[in-house]
Amino acid sequence: MNPGRSAITLCVCAMVAALAGCAGGVSGDGDAAADIPPAVFAIDQNFPDPDVLLVGDTYYAYATNSLVANVQYATSTDLESWEVHDEDVFPDLPAWADSGKTWAPEVTTGSNEEFLLYFTAADRASGLQCIGVASATTPTGPFESPSALPLICPTEEGGAIDASAFVDLDGSRWLVWKNDGNCCDLDTWLQLSSLSADGRTVVGESVKLIKQSEDWHGAVVEAPVLIRHDDAYVLFYSANSYADDSYAMGYATAPALRGPYTNNADPLFSTDTADDRFLGPGGQDVVAAAPDQPAGDHIVLHSWDPAFVYRGMSVLELTWVDGRPTVVPPA
Repeated sequence: MNPGRSAITLCVCAMVAALAGCAGGVSGDGDAAADIPPAVFAIDQNFPDPDVLLVGDTYYAYATNSLVANVQYATSTDLESWEVHDEDVFPDLPAWADSGKTWAPEVTTGSNEEFLLYFTAADRASGLQCIGVASATTPTGPFESPSALPLICPTEEGGAIDASAFVDLDGSRWLVWKNDGNCCDLDTWLQLSSLSADGRTVVGESVKLIKQSEDWHGAVVEAPVLIRHDDAYVLFYSANSYADDSYAMGYATAPALRGPYTNNADPLFSTDTADDRFLGPGGQDVVAAAPDQPAGDHIVLHSWDPAFVYRGMSVLELTWVDGRPTVVPPA
């Protein structure tokens, strides 16, 4: 189990700070936390592992489960002002999944005017987190997943979490994800799987891209997001412990989809590079500039509030210099 993705665990920690394991989410003493300038939250409540999809002139943001929804969602027309909705876009989990640990949703457009939801949930059979797929005719659902089995569930590697969809220039569909090895003292590889044209089936064997290797990674890399920028493939990810301010974002680049990927040695965005304004930033998604939307790319991420009670969502500018990304915090 990776409690970093469970909003229920976070909410319980907020209400009952003395519960075992919740202290891991607090960095430093309370007085020090009070001195930290707050992050600029676009969604100032618990909204971890955000994923953003543009449909028409509306942005849809999705997040890890809350106490009342398997998949939270919010909407915006400008990436600045957001409305968080009460409805659950994925109210009924498939038979293989237990409730309470529906993490890191990814919604993308599919074929035949449908939307696909890739999600992480607790597999009843193995007790591990695994990845499933659901579909709906609108971006607000309700998404349905009739499959009797998960889409990706490598039990020998600790299960699978953090699916993110990628469509290449030739129209081929892919899924990047992480084997949840840190649950079981195993390596955490970010992996690439080919998908069928309808996005519902994995085709062939997965390709291992990168694992924890830099000192700042700690014991885990996760939350992969793959994009193509100019002639290169850029793999964004998060690393280290979600539960404190060591969590940070990094990236790796490759000349070809299957790699080899070369890690940037330093974090892309971290508590230190953000001058403590964003505490443990990660769980990111990249939103490419749209012709009829404000100019420029953006990166969407979560970070902790100063008291380390919840993770709010922020939207920051993403710039490029010689093919290398830079996150621009607000002034």
